[in-house]
Amino acid sequence: MNNIAQKWISVSFFNLLIVAIIGVILRYKIAYALPIINQKYLLHAHSHFAFTGWVTMALMTLLVQYLTQHQNIHAFKKYKQILWLNLIAAYGMLFTFPFEGYAALSITFSSISILDSYAFAYMYWKDLSKIEWQSTTHSYFKIAVIFNALSSLGVFTLAYMMATKQTEQNYYLASVYFFLHFQYNGWFLFACLGLWNKFIEQSGASTNQLKWIFILFTASCIPNYFLSTPWISIPFIFHTLVVLAVVVQLFAWVWMLSIVRTNNQQLFKQVPKFMKQVLGIVAIAFSIKLILQLGSAIPTLSTLTYGFRPIVIGYLHLALLGVITLYIVVHNLLEKNLTNSKYLQMGISVFIIGIILNEFLLMVEGIADLFNLAVSFINQALLFAAIILMMGMAWINIQNKLLK
Repeated sequence: MNNIAQKWISVSFFNLLIVAIIGVILRYKIAYALPIINQKYLLHAHSHFAFTGWVTMALMTLLVQYLTQHQNIHAFKKYKQILWLNLIAAYGMLFTFPFEGYAALSITFSSISILDSYAFAYMYWKDLSKIEWQSTTHSYFKIAVIFNALSSLGVFTLAYMMATKQTEQNYYLASVYFFLHFQYNGWFLFACLGLWNKFIEQSGASTNQLKWIFILFTASCIPNYFLSTPWISIPFIFHTLVVLAVVVQLFAWVWMLSIVRTNNQQLFKQVPKFMKQVLGIVAIAFSIKLILQLGSAIPTLSTLTYGFRPIVIGYLHLALLGVITLYIVVHNLLEKNLTNSKYLQMGISVFIIGIILNEFLLMVEGIADLFNLAVSFINQALLFAAIILMMGMAWINIQNKLLK
């Protein structure tokens, strides 16, 4: 069964390489002239393919692999159509969005991916419930697929507004951020937390403590959506709940880190040094994300920063690349879906350097924008960072192929 997982993971990493290549094209168009490319249309393709072709493809594979390890060895056969449909929808969006933007074909493929996520959520919930024992890991996976389905409400709201030509700016942005929030902070995050929780449980950590951490993370997710919509006026009591949710999530993370530290020897006794280092980078990135969330709970600061595109892009890339993508990479190493070698480690290291450089440059550009300052050659520098990311991912794909 592991061979099947490896094949789907290889497809996912190839898709991430395509995402990186598109990222280079987008950055090149900003830095230099490229009139044959519609920036907005290609950006839609970039984001949709990243979500569906990379993250969702990889997470679905890892979640199905979990079933094969726990009483359902034929899970990949059962989920074969779901995985293929997700892949077809991803490539459908990749080849339609650049040419037509939001139009009939691209919306059709987007709708297929949403319906596919519903089918996956339904089937996966039932299959998890059939496992003889229940754990906090299962709870993370169940809420993850629910959040994935819930995020589609943002897409359907956008479709309704576009169909009725009632695209009021605030509601349009609120719908976009609804989808993004429940993808990033819902489906992506909770699936990764569940995968990580599996290893923590195996180390002998307190089941009761892990259950409470899950409850705290879950309780804070929905209120945190309002951090993304500072232009929406909410009553003071609701704003207080949002601030409380941010603090609760940070507390849950610190609690999880303390459990990891307590069970450090048992948890990492067979984990190679390189994997521990990557996990450390993921932990730092997630900690920074949560601290930034805490800062965004201040209304004045939130309204100010959301008005500057580099800051928003930097935050989204921190979550998607620094947290989600790097964790998926290291989890596949832990599950042996990727063969650990010094050459593969070199590719991952180059990719990490690209992430750090990209985040640093976006931070510099964002701060400069706040003070109405211009940074010379910033677009060229960001293009260079995108090329490093692409080179790192190309190296990973090549080594992954060579080591099969």
